[in-house]
This record gives sequence, structure tokens and C-alpha cells, in this order.
Amino acid sequence: MCSSDLFAMASATQIVNPNADVVKKGAAHMMNINAARGLQDVLKSNLGPKGTLKMLVGGSGDIKLTKDGNTLLHEMQIQNPTACMIARIATAQDDITGDGTTSAVLIVGEIMKQAERHFSDGVHPRLLCEGIELAKTAVLEFVDNMKIKKDTLDRDLLIQIAKASLRTKMHAELADLFTEIVVDAVLCIRKEGEPLDLHMVEIMHMQHRAGTDSRLVKGLVLDHGGRHPGMPKKLSKCRILTLNYDLEYMRSEINSGFYYNSAEQREKMVASERKWVDDKTKLVLDLKAKACAEGETMVLINQKGIDPLALDMLAKNGILALRRAKRRNMERICLACGGEQVNNIEDMDPSMLGYAEEVYEQTLGEETYTFVEGVANPFSCTILIKGSHNHVIGQIKDAVRDGLLTADRKSVV
Repeated sequence: MCSSDLFAMASATQIVNPNADVVKKGAAHMMNINAARGLQDVLKSNLGPKGTLKMLVGGSGDIKLTKDGNTLLHEMQIQNPTACMIARIATAQDDITGDGTTSAVLIVGEIMKQAERHFSDGVHPRLLCEGIELAKTAVLEFVDNMKIKKDTLDRDLLIQIAKASLRTKMHAELADLFTEIVVDAVLCIRKEGEPLDLHMVEIMHMQHRAGTDSRLVKGLVLDHGGRHPGMPKKLSKCRILTLNYDLEYMRSEINSGFYYNSAEQREKMVASERKWVDDKTKLVLDLKAKACAEGETMVLINQKGIDPLALDMLAKNGILALRRAKRRNMERICLACGGEQVNNIEDMDPSMLGYAEEVYEQTLGEETYTFVEGVANPFSCTILIKGSHNHVIGQIKDAVRDGLLTADRKSVV
């Protein structure tokens, strides 16, 4: 390409974007190298257990403390296109493996640093790229030869893998605690012959006490409680009914109206509405009488609404009822406690009920949490994160996500 063509391209760039910086040949190479080295200088103090925390301050004054490379790269506003591409490569690795973000940036920065020496000697960039490709091929062959297939159900091996990741993101005492938590969570939800679904691990946080009080709940923690003051706060030997049905009078889905011309007609209409809801609620009470043995009780978790009078009927019969449960929790409840979700209340059967040894409520300030524990064969669980401050909770949540991904590995080098 002749110099006149280069000049024409530069002129066209300036026309499209007057603020664009146009650099040529060696200056462009040095700009890319300096971008990679600049990103390396920012992240190199994060590497390993001895890495330092970074304080990120947002435009609105939000403060975030972290030493996780993935979090730093997401929060930093990177303008240089080369540095932006390196950051995307590193974060893509974190999305797959859960670790190695900082290492990826440091390796790229070091390769570019070595390339600078050869540029100054007049080596063409094409030759350097071919040499890097050959080195990559040799490294992949070496890694494949060293790779050892291990039993991914070996708890001790998974603990070593998770600990290697978590100790680089938090202090040793907290990392050792969460190492066992994330490994037990992964082993809890694993199904033979099926890919691991980490969405079945619910991460719940409570701003309460210290991070070392966090624990794994082999069951479920719901962020709401019973909606009636007369309902029991703690139950044992519970049959769990998961319901997706309105226990309140449903409005019609079309634009319609009811007309009456006397007070008696209105009273009959109100009574018929009330009877409809009461009849559905009595079906739940009949199921409890049929399915619950002596000493057992029932917990009702409904994705839809329950009106106040129906709640009162359930409370008088010792049933803890939760209404408007989140959709993401409904599948987890069935996986944790067993049983099936009921979509038609007339088809309820005792075989559709799950079981939990203990269900209880805990109130912190204005928030109420419901714990479902003591399930037989859980395929869903909850990691309950506690911390005295939002900064601590945010740091732990980022580390737990990476720990879950690192514990789900098929081979170890």
C-alpha cells in the first residue's frame, strides 16, 4: 500500500470522526503495546493470595472494594480498543472457568512486552504473530500431555481446586469456610449423567453478624414469610405443598361486568364469590387431614395470591402459608423437598407433597426470611451469605460465584 493510499485512509477517518487519533506504522504498534502493558500494571498487584485490594469509586460516589480481576475489568472504563479487547478475552475466560482473569491479562502484557524488543530490532509483526501461534500450539500439546483425568466426585480434590481460587479473593479464614460451602453445594445439586446446573444453587445474603457466620443450607431460604400474624413461626415434620393456583377471587381476563338492581342480589354475588374461595381452601385443609400423620403439619407455598380470609382459615388449622413466591424458587422447592407443583387444586394428591424436617421464620429488621431445612434428597440448596456491610457481602458474592465455577471442572492439570 503506497503512501498516498494511507493518506487517503487517514483523511477519510478524520471526516467520519473528527476526534479520532490517527497513528501510523510503528506508532500504532507502540500504542497497542503500551495499552497492554498499562492494563498489566493495573492488575499485577492483584495476583495471588498476597494481592492487594482495589477501591473503585463510581461516578455517583459508589465505592466497591475488590481484588477480583473480573470485577475490576467490568467496572473499569477502558477507552483504548486494544486494552478493551484484552479485557474481553480475560472476562470470557472467567465466564467459563471462574478464574484466571488476572493471569490472562498478565500473560498478554508480558508477551507484548517481549514483542516490543523485537519490534525495535526491525522484526516484522507478521513473523512475531506466527511465532506466538507456534508457541501456543506447543503449550497446548504440553498441557494435553500433562492433563490427568480425575474423579470429579472426589470431595478432597474439589476442595483443593476451590481453595486455590478462593484464597486469591479473600482472607484465608473466610476462604477456607467458603471452600467447603461451595464444594458441598456443587456435590448437592449434581445428578448422575446430567450436566451441572449452577442455577439450582440459590445465593441469599443477609446483612447480619460476620462473614464467618455464613453457611450452606441444604434446602431453601425464601426472602419472605407468612402473611398472617396467627400462623406458626416454627414447624417440624412438615409436608410441603407447592401450589400455582389463586386462592382469592380471580378477576375475569376479559372486560366484563356484573350488574344487580337490589341489595339482596349484591349480597348473593358477594356470598358466591366468598364460597368459591372457601371451597378451594377447604380442599387444602382436607388434603392436610388426609396426608399428615400424627405429629406432622403442612406448609403451603403458593406462587399466586391468597386472600386474607383464606389465610385466616389456614392459620386456624396450623398451616404456614406463603403467597406470591418467586417463580425461580418454585422449581427449587420441588427439587429440594421432593413432590410436584400443583396447577389444578382439584387434582391434589398426597403423593404430590414434599417433605422437610424443619421450617422456621427469622426476622431481621423489616425483612423476614423462611428457612426450609432437613430435606431428604436435595437437588437444590442455598448459600446463605452474612456480612456486617454491603462491601463485605459484595466481595463474598463475587468470590462464591467464581468458587462454584472452579468446583465444576472435568480435568485438572
